[in-house]
Amino acid sequence: MAVAGIPILENLYPATMDMWPIEAKEFNRIWPFYENLKQGRFTTTKCKNCGHVAYPPRVICPNCYSENLEYIDLPKKGKVIVFSEEVRGVPLGFESPLIHAVVDLGVDPVRRLLTRIVNCPAGVLKRGDEVQLSVFEIPAIPVEKGKAGTIMAERVFFAFEPVKK
Repeated sequence: MAVAGIPILENLYPATMDMWPIEAKEFNRIWPFYENLKQGRFTTTKCKNCGHVAYPPRVICPNCYSENLEYIDLPKKGKVIVFSEEVRGVPLGFESPLIHAVVDLGVDPVRRLLTRIVNCPAGVLKRGDEVQLSVFEIPAIPVEKGKAGTIMAERVFFAFEPVKK
């Protein structure tokens, strides 16, 4: 991952500037969430003991402290309740406009979530607009695999985008 415009970081991996999670199962106990994203599924965890559904996905049930969890699917479409747009002063690593929205998924227990909106020009998004899950690739990360050496682990993340009418 080269960092354009910063000569001292050319051909180096700036781990301290990586804003994305490490998704490899060796480093992350919610790695199935990212594997599901790669398949286009939006999921979270549900406790098999008490039935509590938590988002974001957890490794321990926040209700009964059980580790007996399963992944369940969430809706991939929702409606915008409220949003904000940043056109200027967007943080390093993001493109303008940077849009965040509270999206109503329409079902309990994970009815609303705060997410990024992508593939949408500034001034176009409105309250009540329908949005859908958008899974996108993020820069690969070097992961040490013992005798296999260092590999570049492919990664994905998610946002929502307006439904094309």
